[in-house]
This record gives sequence, structure tokens and C-alpha cells, in this order.
Amino acid sequence: MSPEFRLRYGCNPHQSPARVYIKNGELPFEVLSSAPGYINLLDALNAWQLVRELNQATGLPAAASFKHVSPSGAAVAIPLSETLRKIYFVDDMELSPLAAAYARARGVDRMSSFGDWIALSGTVDVPTAKLISREVSDGVIAPAYEPEALEILKKKKQGKYVVIQIDPAYQPDLTETRDVFGVTLEQRRNDRPITRADFASVVTKNKDIPETAIRDMLIASITLKYTQSNSVCFAANGQVIGVGAGQQSRVHCTRLAGAKADLWRLRQHPRVLALPFKPNVKRPDRDNAIDQFLQPDVTDAEKANWSNIFIESPHQLTAGERREWLDGMSDVVLGSDAFFPFRDSIDRASKSGVKYIVQPGGSNRDEDVIAACNEYGMTMVFSAVRLFHH
Repeated sequence: MSPEFRLRYGCNPHQSPARVYIKNGELPFEVLSSAPGYINLLDALNAWQLVRELNQATGLPAAASFKHVSPSGAAVAIPLSETLRKIYFVDDMELSPLAAAYARARGVDRMSSFGDWIALSGTVDVPTAKLISREVSDGVIAPAYEPEALEILKKKKQGKYVVIQIDPAYQPDLTETRDVFGVTLEQRRNDRPITRADFASVVTKNKDIPETAIRDMLIASITLKYTQSNSVCFAANGQVIGVGAGQQSRVHCTRLAGAKADLWRLRQHPRVLALPFKPNVKRPDRDNAIDQFLQPDVTDAEKANWSNIFIESPHQLTAGERREWLDGMSDVVLGSDAFFPFRDSIDRASKSGVKYIVQPGGSNRDEDVIAACNEYGMTMVFSAVRLFHH
């Protein structure tokens, strides 16, 4: 490890020179293959914090798929059903617990995860490396790598795949600074852990929170802690199923996250599982075709291209079929990084199977939001912890 190294450029090619360095001591990571860029490191350092905290909070191996400094997916190691194995394109693979966590993190929103940065909480084993090797990705950060797994990753992208090993014991200073337009901002870094104790204040008539919901509240809340604000996260069955990041309006966050959660659910529809792809269609092209197939407003011109993808043109789901299938989604957790100013987000959440909500509370309209949750029979927790991240 070294105190600094030069980068080819910053966020954009014209932003040069650029470097990464540490003021005291040595950098807490080592580059084992290729050379990361400025944005790679922003993703890597944020994603590592997320999976480290997920692992500490749940005791399970954790993985995240990051794009542009926000997670497109995050998950812990829960075994996959046959349906999830199929829609995540891993039904032909043997998965270790860490590989299962990454399959979930990558699989929930495969279009957003295209060209992702990967973070893994534990030693990267061969099954995880094999899974990474077949996906379009920019790099990975983890605390350690099995020798054979490292060799697999070093061969990816003709040796240009970035592999970073981070010191798991590293703890930064409590004070962090940032320069914006020549002005230095300083604050205490967000080192407050998310714990089960944050979910003690239940404000709705329904007080029931099973252990699985507690786990998913931890996942949603920790994911929000490292997601660009405003943000809302839907989680279910040990993984994120939809993230709405960087929106100016709270309800727009909820609509975006809910739409992604709906697509995740719709991809499990038998009609989608049976789509007649031509044999040589690659996984990214399948992802794009499935996403288009599930859009209700596909044009005739777009459908004309389906002849290059499908053996025969499939019939799209009707509005009634979509609604019937979405109504089967249940026990979803919704987390919000700040309070809900209106009940509109609750109304939208009800359409995507949300049963449990965790949010800080503190709005002038908290009573309206609580009343909306009571109407839907939801359980809502006020954590009193805002999780803005900028």
C-alpha cells in the first residue's frame, strides 16, 4: 500500500490531473489488478462501507452492486428459489453464500447494474469470481481473495478488470472534509450504526414486526445510508428490490423504487419465464428485451425488433394480468432516508406489497401518514434517524 497514486483523470476526461491520496499514513487499500478511475473509487469506497455494515448488522455475507455512487442492488446471503435463480441467470451455477448474495444484488435491477462496481463483505471465493467473470462489470472491492478466484478476476476484460483489496480493519478519522468550489466543508462522518434498536418505536395500530421484516429493515436502512438523497428503498426476502435515489421529491423516490420493485416481481411471471429467446441472444440483450416486454407502451417499431430476439413474437401482459400478479407481492419493507411530508408515498407503496415501513418521522403531517398506514394495515416504525447522503 502507498500514500497516493495518480489517476488518469477525474470524473471526466478533461478533469486532469487527478490523484487519490491519504493525509496520514498509507491508503487502506491495494490495487491487485488494472487501475481504478476516480468514479470507480467513489463507488468502491461507498459500496464497501455498505456491505461491511450489512455484514456487521446481520451476521451474513453481503454484496452490493453500485452505479454512479448509489446502489442498484444490495443483499445478504439467503438461498435463492428456483425462480430467482432463473431470472438472475444463475440457474446453471453452483453458488456459495457470498455468490448468492451478489447474484441477488446484481439480479434485482440488471439493467442498472450493467457495468457496475461490486463490493463484497468477505473473502472472494471461486464461485463468486466465476459469477463476476461472466457479467459486464468495472471492478470489485473486497477484504481478501482466494488465489484461484483472484486469477479468474485478473483474466477478465483482458486483464483490465479492476480488483481492489481493502483493509477490513481500517477506520477513518471521525472528521471528514470536502472541497466544493474552493470552499472546504467539514463534518463528523456518519459513523452511527443502524441497529435493531432503531425499530422499537412502532406508531401504527399494527405492531407486528416478524424477524424477517427486522432483517429487511436493516437492509433497507443501511442501503439508504449510502444512497444519494433523497432516497427510498424497497426490500424483501433479504435483498433490495427497488431503489429510488437522488430525487428532489419524496413521492418521486417512492414511485421510482416502487416501479423497480414491480419490475422485479413481474420478471417472475410465468409468461416472462417462458419467453422464447433465440439460442444465441446474450444476457444483456435478454435483460433489455425483458424490460421492454414489460413496458405497457411498447411501439410497433420496437416490437418489430423482437424478431431478432424471440423465436416468435410474445403476447404482452394485459393490465389486468399485471395487476393480478403484482397483487401477489407481499411483506415488502419500505425504508425512507427522511420523513414523508404527505400520505401520497404510502398510497403508492400499497400498490407494491409494502407491509412494513421504517422512516425517521418528524413531519408536520405525521398523523396523516400514520392514518394512511392504518388504513392499509401497515406497520410503521419511527426510527428518529435521518439518513441523508450527499
